[in-house]
Amino acid sequence: MAFAYITCKDKKEARKIAHQLLKKRLIACANIFPIESMYRWKKKKMVDDKEIVIMAKTLKKHYPQIKKIVKKIHSYDIPCVCLLDSTANKEYLAWVKKEV
Repeated sequence: MAFAYITCKDKKEARKIAHQLLKKRLIACANIFPIESMYRWKKKKMVDDKEIVIMAKTLKKHYPQIKKIVKKIHSYDIPCVCLLDSTANKEYLAWVKKEV
């Protein structure tokens, strides 16, 4: 099992992305959280911003397609689309495998 970690500009965008990934059966579930992000943009400007993060439960093999879809519909020039490898209890993993 794995998590796709995706940051978004707002809840509307996060829900749109999660919906597309669920519809295509690339993720089994999406948790959506408000976060605060601090980063340097274009080597100059320090940014302190509010964002929304999607933590999507998936399988590692779906990451290339997830990344492709997110890049296509995301509003950011450089979206954060990370894969976090994980382990899960066998019943939950079986459910994820059934859903994706």
